[in-house]
Amino acid sequence: MKNIFLKDFAKVIRSKNAGPFEMTMDIVLKNQEDYLYIKENNIINRELISELYRIPQEEIITLCYFDNAHGIKITIPRPRPQGAAGETDMHAAQQHVPLMYIMI
Repeated sequence: MKNIFLKDFAKVIRSKNAGPFEMTMDIVLKNQEDYLYIKENNIINRELISELYRIPQEEIITLCYFDNAHGIKITIPRPRPQGAAGETDMHAAQQHVPLMYIMI
């Protein structure tokens, strides 16, 4: 596998609101081969998400692989409650950016 960014490897990388206290990120791979490469090599794991989002691994709510969809779902706590003072991304729509630059 060439060294490329996940953004150039995945079909979809997105983040969204998952209630006032959580946000979720979805990664959908282009095909089963690419999906299995990521899954079998454990490229996206709790340690990586912990580093990217600067949270303890224990705070990661969900990190699961969906074989039929060639997808990965990650749910983590929001840094601040939705709409709270100092909160900068009400819809959590920009929180996927760190995932884009994972090197594959």
